[in-house]
Formats: sequence, structure tokens, C-alpha cells
Amino acid sequence: MALRAAGELVSLAGLGSALGPGRGSNSGSNPGSDPGSDPVAALDSYGLDRLTELVAGLDGPTLDENAVIFEPPVATCTKICCLALNYQEHADESGLEVPPEPVLFFKPPSALVGHNQPVVAPTRTRHLEHEVELAVVIGKVTRDLPEERWREAVAGYTVINDMTARDLQLANISRNVPWDQSKGFDTFAPTGPYLATVDEVPDPQELELTLEVDGEIRQRANTKQMVFGLPRLIADLSDGMTLMPGDLIATGTIAGIAPLKDGDTMRATVAGIGTLVNTVKFRSA
Repeated sequence: MALRAAGELVSLAGLGSALGPGRGSNSGSNPGSDPGSDPVAALDSYGLDRLTELVAGLDGPTLDENAVIFEPPVATCTKICCLALNYQEHADESGLEVPPEPVLFFKPPSALVGHNQPVVAPTRTRHLEHEVELAVVIGKVTRDLPEERWREAVAGYTVINDMTARDLQLANISRNVPWDQSKGFDTFAPTGPYLATVDEVPDPQELELTLEVDGEIRQRANTKQMVFGLPRLIADLSDGMTLMPGDLIATGTIAGIAPLKDGDTMRATVAGIGTLVNTVKFRSA
């Protein structure tokens, strides 16, 4: 599906067969991807200008957002690259120093879940926290990209909520062992609702981030406050590691992390990109 300039939600199902061949893949995306169900593949197949024109000309009925089941806005993702302590105030509230170099950890693609879908905590944790972040969506095979060319890698942007089982994370940190599991459970990477294309986000380093829980604003800051900006992050991550189309870079959270309880509804917003809504569920022990 796609959101047109008029705010209308339309289906892109069968885009490739209904609207004729695109220009073909030249970025290494999955050649079997259906452009109607894979936004990154659609951008690769048609190009931004042509895809915008095709979407504007679709004649099908508009969709009711409340009746749509949202999937994550990437159909294929090999990895979610996450940055730790990339905002000074978040480092301060965590009692940690900002690192001299970007600190990376990963979430598995199995952690992805879409807008309006529940975040389900496993029974082993009783302390779940939210972390609103700007996510960069990679649009082509990228390796060893210099900072000045970082935009070449980007298909667009979306919202991600880096869910964390804080009790498990802190326990692992205290034992000096990896804490990836506390970040990587199923549904711990809610993402969406949409992929905002690069023309819609002229300056990704000037975007307000907010997170509300049941109407209470808990997190608020601006992406201009990142310690390491997008040029540095993409250059650093692609140095010796191939980024694939559909891969996500979660660029770090802001101050205001706090515990959640069963039934809480989170609204994670990146201005100009969208609001991602998810409800928390704790399983019975």
C-alpha cells in the first residue's frame, strides 16, 4: 500500500503486472520481490519519480487505515543495525559516557512487527521499556561507502521503537556478557507505519522525536542532537560490512526511557514521517 499526497491510502497489490515492467533491478534487491508488496523493490524497479506518478494515477478504491493490517514497511530485511548511546541526554540518564566511536548491536529480522500490532513480552521479563528512534531504510547493496556519498544508500526513513527488556539487559551488563537477547525477542522491533521516501524528508537531521504512553509524553528531542549523524553512521556501518536493500539502521534513542505495564499504548512519532502505535502485552508467568 502507499500513502498519496492527498493523504489517501491505496493498495499497490499487483503493481508490477498491472502497470507494466519497471526499469529492472540494479541495486541487488531480491529479483523475485513483488513491487506491489515490497516498497524498497518498488522504488528500485520504477525509480522515485516514476513510482510517484504511478501511485498518483491508481484508480482503485482508497483504504480505511483502521481496517488495514500493517506489516513492517520492509518486506525483506537481513539485519537491523542499532546504535547505542547516540544522544548525550540518554547516555546521561543511563549513567554512561558517550562512546568515542559508534557502538553497534543487532536485532534479528524476526523481531519486526508492524503498526497497530502488539508488543508481547516473554515471561522471563517483567521490565519492558520503550525507545523511539529514527530508522534509515537501505535501498541498495552498500559497502565501503564514504561519508559524502551516504545518501546513495538510502531508500527512505521510518519509525522504530527499540523495545528493551531492561531487567535482562542490566543483568547481562552486570555480568559483562552480551545483552542482545534483551533487545531481540519477537515483536521487539515495531516499525512503521510507512516508508517515507527521501523527497519527503529533505533533512533527516532536523526531525522531532516524541513518544507518548497513554497520552503522557515521555520522550521528546530532535535528531539534530545525535552524537554521530547519518553520514558517519552509514560510512561506519558499511566499512567492511555489506548493507542490503531493506536493512534498517536504528539511529539511537533519546532521553526519557521508562517502564511499561500491561495494556499500555505507545505512540512513537518522528515528525514528517509518521506515528507508530503499539500496545504492550505481558504474558502470565
